[in-house]
Amino acid sequence: MNGMQYIDAPVKVFFAVLLALFAIEGLLLLGMLRRTLRRNGNPPPRWRRRCYSVIHAVSAVTAGCVLYAFFVEPYWLQITVVRLQSPKIHNTVLRIVQLSDLHCDPKPRLENRLPAIVNVLKPDVIVFTGDAVNSAAALPLFQKTLAAMHAPLGKFAVRGNWDYQYGDVFAETGFEELKLNAVRLEKDGQPFMLCGVNYHHGRISQRALNQLDKSTWNGFLYHAPDLIKYLDDEPVDLYLCGHTHGGQVVLPFVGPLSRVTHGKGFERGLYTVGSMAIYVHRGIGMGGFGPRVRFFARPEIVLFEIHPAAGTIDEHSGTETKQD
Repeated sequence: MNGMQYIDAPVKVFFAVLLALFAIEGLLLLGMLRRTLRRNGNPPPRWRRRCYSVIHAVSAVTAGCVLYAFFVEPYWLQITVVRLQSPKIHNTVLRIVQLSDLHCDPKPRLENRLPAIVNVLKPDVIVFTGDAVNSAAALPLFQKTLAAMHAPLGKFAVRGNWDYQYGDVFAETGFEELKLNAVRLEKDGQPFMLCGVNYHHGRISQRALNQLDKSTWNGFLYHAPDLIKYLDDEPVDLYLCGHTHGGQVVLPFVGPLSRVTHGKGFERGLYTVGSMAIYVHRGIGMGGFGPRVRFFARPEIVLFEIHPAAGTIDEHSGTETKQD
């Protein structure tokens, strides 16, 4: 359960190919060096030199991509703004910030910057959809980061598949853990509800869903997109989840190397199923067992603005992205 989905067969094959490529490149460079030192006057045939040139070029581009994946993209935060409309909202706009999959390690990456960025967005509510840390040593960093975030209507969280082995991960963060329950909130006289289910309670999520008021706008928090197929007849307007890391390593024309085993087709971003909007968060950190890389799957903070419907029901009106 603990993150093994991020080192599935395609990922292993991909890194094996990378290692083989760099091994071949190393042997070629070693051969060139030996010929230079020996001053061998018999260079390889032209066709072989052309093959070597292709290998050198591919290796150089690949090395650049690997350096980018390790040292650039994991630190290149994106702020995504998602604007939704609902006929259940009147005379106000709900502002909800979603964080997911911090996967903190003891050494900070983005954690020291996150509170200031979130607070500038002025959310009414902050939600965290699971996977806090990769090790117990990172708990103080995680808790300090979340404690420094502010939202006047509350901060709420559910556990992900990594969070059961580290005790009370949300202690002293100001976040209320929604284990299998719903909370009723209000802004400008407008009631709305948030329902949360911890990862290991997914099979009995109906206990929490039954607490929702069908007349209010309702958000549903769960770590993974797995429960989509069970929500067809439930009064859920927005399903917030993560778990996939947006693929974490996404190759052009190939897509994510690591794919979710449930909720297939819901790998990142905004979707609509019937009258329900679903957002699959790309996460902020990186999985516990895999290498700390991201490629075409930048870390993100998501701000949802829930507006009153403008005359007709329009379930979602688009997204925009901002660079931090």
